[in-house]
Amino acid sequence: MAHHKSAIKRIRSSRRRKLYNRGNKKVMREAIKAVRLAPTVEVAQAALSKAFSVLDRVTAHGVLHKNAAANRKSALMKHVRKMEAKA
Repeated sequence: MAHHKSAIKRIRSSRRRKLYNRGNKKVMREAIKAVRLAPTVEVAQAALSKAFSVLDRVTAHGVLHKNAAANRKSALMKHVRKMEAKA
């Protein structure tokens, strides 16, 4: 257990951050999953728009690095384009 006041505060704040990050990552994963599992191209495009918004938000809040978000956006876009080509 921490003995210094600053260390105790750090533990409290890191717990708060952990819960915040966990919640945001959950929302992000759900948005990505919605795109991946979309049955039609139209549904996938709507989900893609929402996923981009979520990815931008978590990036702005520091949950995800901007390059990691760009990589995920690129992969999602590639997936939707492949769906469009098949349709």
